[in-house]
Amino acid sequence: MSEPGTVAHRLAELGITLPRVAAPVAAYVPAVRSGNHVWTAGQLPFVDGVLPVTGKVGTADGLVTPEQAREMARIAALNALAAVGELAGSLDRIRRVVKVVGFVASDPSFTGQPQVVNGASELLGQVFGEAGVHARSAVGVTVLPLDAPVEVELVVELR
Repeated sequence: MSEPGTVAHRLAELGITLPRVAAPVAAYVPAVRSGNHVWTAGQLPFVDGVLPVTGKVGTADGLVTPEQAREMARIAALNALAAVGELAGSLDRIRRVVKVVGFVASDPSFTGQPQVVNGASELLGQVFGEAGVHARSAVGVTVLPLDAPVEVELVVELR
């Protein structure tokens, strides 16, 4: 059982189990620390090593809805937090979330990338409160690795 006031306790209150760190899909590491900051690699929305949804958001076939993509952004953010936690030793060391970059594989006519990446941003706010409020970019791209609908990167400052 986690102590009140810890990030682990807050995750438990939210009914969230932090995943294991996702294995890299190429030649990189999940996160790097420089000084008091940690940069994560782009994290895909893996659940137990599998992408639950693949494809582009906003296409006529509707294979990936904006709502599904929003949930995938939330999952990718959890994967990024797992990478930070493993590198930092504890998520309680996070002073604040500095920046989120979200990539959304989407149809050229789709303009809802900010709402998709809100899945990540809102999760961080729920977990860290004011310390989870961050600068952000939400970018539409043609395709992402393994045909993932979203990819999320974090920059956090440690205590």
